[in-house]
Amino acid sequence: MGLRDFLSQLTARARFEHVNDLGPSWVRKPRVRKRFFALGVGAVVALFVFYASVIASPADFPATALVKIHKGATLGEVAEHFKAEHLIRSELVLKFAVVLFGGPRSVVAGSYFFPDPQHVLTIGKRLTVGDFEIEPARITIPEGANTREVALILEERLLGFDAAAFSKLAEGKEGYLFPDTYFFIPGEEPEAILERMEGNFTRRVATLQKEIAVFGEPLPEVLTMASLLEEEASNLEDRRIIAGILWGRIARGMPLQVDAVFPYIIGKNSLKLTREDLRTDSPYNTYINKGLPPGPITNPGLDSILAAVTPVKSQYVYYLSDLEGNFHYSATYDEHLQAKAKYLGS
Repeated sequence: MGLRDFLSQLTARARFEHVNDLGPSWVRKPRVRKRFFALGVGAVVALFVFYASVIASPADFPATALVKIHKGATLGEVAEHFKAEHLIRSELVLKFAVVLFGGPRSVVAGSYFFPDPQHVLTIGKRLTVGDFEIEPARITIPEGANTREVALILEERLLGFDAAAFSKLAEGKEGYLFPDTYFFIPGEEPEAILERMEGNFTRRVATLQKEIAVFGEPLPEVLTMASLLEEEASNLEDRRIIAGILWGRIARGMPLQVDAVFPYIIGKNSLKLTREDLRTDSPYNTYINKGLPPGPITNPGLDSILAAVTPVKSQYVYYLSDLEGNFHYSATYDEHLQAKAKYLGS
């Protein structure tokens, strides 16, 4: 037997023995597979349970939630707040996520908007990078809206707005919150909103500074008159004529007898007023008190302010608006009564 034949036999024998060694493992393979399958299923179930009970958003995650994080808040306070607001299931996991993504002191203060449920890892990541997901809300404050009405508009349109706090801060600012279209951030503090509206008032009224200075009346009185004109008429021409009449009544020592104050006092407009309403005890009642009310009744627009300081002088002392909104002016009380009978049937 040559060397080549010997090596061939030796190799063949080794292969035969190797195959025989593998034989028993083939028998055992189904059992091993079952074990691995069971372990895999268990792991998947465990991961699912862990996700559902810890990672996933709570079932009562609030719709369109807005959460404020104040400057200086600790990670523990933030986690506790988010748990109380039903945004997360586990405070510990949120803390872990924040530390993982940015460190223990990486939470960015501000207002965070959640248009839909998000899991805790996403929330943790957002907190570390200041991902607020907030777009400004476009809100129009109409001319002639008083501070109560401004608060209601903002409460309806601005998520997270504190109407009570705004109303309290706005006391004494009637007439100085300029009506305009604004872009406010949901969750924006009432102080910041008021500051922007007052700043806008200052800038816009500055364009009439020359006219106000020439007229010579103090700005608070001008604004009070403008607020009456805002409610009495809708165009600059009529407002200027009415301004001349009202300033003239003040000069004559006559009561203004402006119905526009009653929505501010008792919530009733001219068509619903009774004789008893006209006797309402209020410093704003222009039927029982002479001169201007103690302050503005609304926040007037620029046209009304301009009308207040550029009144049209005329012989008229009285005016009324018919059912179609047209004004009729009279020089005497008798003429005024005739106009009332003709246009209002009274």
